[in-house]
Amino acid sequence: MSGRKYWLCKSEPDNYSIEELDADKITPWDGVRNYGARNYMRDGMNIGDLCFFYHSNQKPPAIVGIMKVVTKAYPDALQFDPKSKYFDVKSSEAEPRWINVDMEFVEKFTHPITRDQLKEKESLASMELFRLGRYSITQVSKEEWDTIVTLKNGS
Repeated sequence: MSGRKYWLCKSEPDNYSIEELDADKITPWDGVRNYGARNYMRDGMNIGDLCFFYHSNQKPPAIVGIMKVVTKAYPDALQFDPKSKYFDVKSSEAEPRWINVDMEFVEKFTHPITRDQLKEKESLASMELFRLGRYSITQVSKEEWDTIVTLKNGS
């Protein structure tokens, strides 16, 4: 048994925010159009894994909460919808290129943890967040996860 894994998932708050996830409770984490991030969802994520919800493209960017993976990967329906900005003409139902998982709201942080706060911690210097900046999903080690969780309490 491989055990629980940890992730960081980015969303622009004007596209989908932690407040919307809190209201929805469960949502498909769709619209991912980066092959590396897709591969993490398809090959790495498992039911029960925990994810930091990261608001990107805001000032300052920050981890704003936690969500949990509640389904295995399945085809992202938006790739087949010509009216969607995520439509992919090269994708087919027989051979879908893009997938998603469903995420469940766990917690919204009272005090978001900014990117600058993360960078200040020497133990977080090698986080994929900083090395794979274009990925909308990155892996987080157990040690990194534990360090970040202490930051949410102002430590």
